[in-house]
Amino acid sequence: MSNRSAYQSSERGSSETDAVTDELVHSSNDDLARINKKAEEIRTACELRDIDALVSHATSEGGFLRDELRQLAWPILLQSDKDTENILSKGSSLPPHRDEEQVQLDVKRSFVYYPECYHDIVQVILLVMGEERSAPAVARLSLFRIRDYMLPSLSPAVKHLQLIPAIIETADKALAQRLSDIRPFFALSATLTLYAHDIQEYSDIARLFDFLLAWEPVVSIYLFVAIVLSRRKELLEIPADEPEMLHYTLSKLPQPLDIEGLISRAVRLFRDYPPESLPFGAWRRISSYSVLKTTRAIMRTQSMNTALEIFQKHTKQLRNEERREQFIGFLWSHRRTIGSVAVAVFVGVMSVWIRKRGFDNTILSYFDHFRAAFHGRF
Repeated sequence: MSNRSAYQSSERGSSETDAVTDELVHSSNDDLARINKKAEEIRTACELRDIDALVSHATSEGGFLRDELRQLAWPILLQSDKDTENILSKGSSLPPHRDEEQVQLDVKRSFVYYPECYHDIVQVILLVMGEERSAPAVARLSLFRIRDYMLPSLSPAVKHLQLIPAIIETADKALAQRLSDIRPFFALSATLTLYAHDIQEYSDIARLFDFLLAWEPVVSIYLFVAIVLSRRKELLEIPADEPEMLHYTLSKLPQPLDIEGLISRAVRLFRDYPPESLPFGAWRRISSYSVLKTTRAIMRTQSMNTALEIFQKHTKQLRNEERREQFIGFLWSHRRTIGSVAVAVFVGVMSVWIRKRGFDNTILSYFDHFRAAFHGRF
């Protein structure tokens, strides 16, 4: 190749590189301008307490962008910035939860990526908002977001999970059929901790909290369905006679996690298949005291005392259900003995009743007549 040809080739290559570089620079500048514009819009929405705008920003790509803006937006979404009720002190006199020791062990095992001594959800709030502003935020999140997960048993949480197959049934019947033999316990860890236990990247879980705090609590369930549907091809390739593999796959979140795509899909699912429309009576089986039902209008002002009263009513309802189930279980496990005793008691009562009514002679005469006829015939 001549020197001229080499130069022309080099010049052409240099021009192409410069063009790509210019495109990247302009693209970066455009992205930066867009991000700065969104940041200003978020600040304005916070100043005006424009909830609709905050929900829109939380749902759109990037959410609230960075912790500085989350510190402004999250307290508004949680309504903890204007909370004057000191509800935290009321828990100091409560007896220890029966699972408290086990939970403490789980907590100790879980803190690999975040500071120690905090619950999965609490640590996210703490890292974003700082210690001083975290307490009222956690109090409201506990009563208005994850209240059902603090009840005496996991029964309400299990009922939440039953919404998953109901949503999948409406959205993808073929996939629903494949998963029909799998109970939805695979989603317990993620939904119980608002995904904080299963997502390792701090930036990802903070972004996801933007979305979850802006929508009503049941949307967390729709988000898990979006995750399941995103793995449709993978799940259908697993042989139907390997339910353990299906369960294992479903219990592990895919990596990497397409958070923006999953958020968009969860919103579409929620709007296309609202809770009230789900099959199998899944929504009807959710208690009227459940946080999923009492916080449908998430931004409606509700006092923490009212939420605490609902929690106590739900606890009472749950304990009554447990007693009823224990009684039914006792009857079933002793059904033979109870059946024998019941028959004996019934016969005894009927005997006394017949004698008192004077029917015993009549019945005996009928019996003698029947016996005589029987012997005469044979």
